[in-house]
Amino acid sequence: MGQKITFNTEMLKFMNLFETLTHAKLKDCFFDREKLVFLVEPGEMGKALGRNKANIMKLEKMLKRKIKIVEFSPNRLQFITNYLAPLRIIDIKEEGDLVIITGPDTKTKGLIIGIKAQNLRNLEKIVSKYFKIEEIRVV
Repeated sequence: MGQKITFNTEMLKFMNLFETLTHAKLKDCFFDREKLVFLVEPGEMGKALGRNKANIMKLEKMLKRKIKIVEFSPNRLQFITNYLAPLRIIDIKEEGDLVIITGPDTKTKGLIIGIKAQNLRNLEKIVSKYFKIEEIRVV
């Protein structure tokens, strides 16, 4: 938590292009496996997406890669919910540094967890950049 974030020149170019095109304020930018994730400041999601998601489509075409835009929230549970969107979550609660997510069905739970729990561990790594977290469980 609270670790220093550094960017290489490639990331800075991506961030500059994103902010120039969308006029949305960025908090962070990173790769989540093959996807390029742009973390926008709270309230900037509408600007970032553009009308009919035009900005995402334009950026994907320009960068020739898949893009995900996530709205940051200072609330840990809301941030996790935002990151997992469009997946539906029935309930999310915290017990200390443990976060428990309840999914609506086995397919959604499987998508959250991923093969060999790689999606879940990856989510933990991303969330731990901004919040103190021990583990995320899906029930």
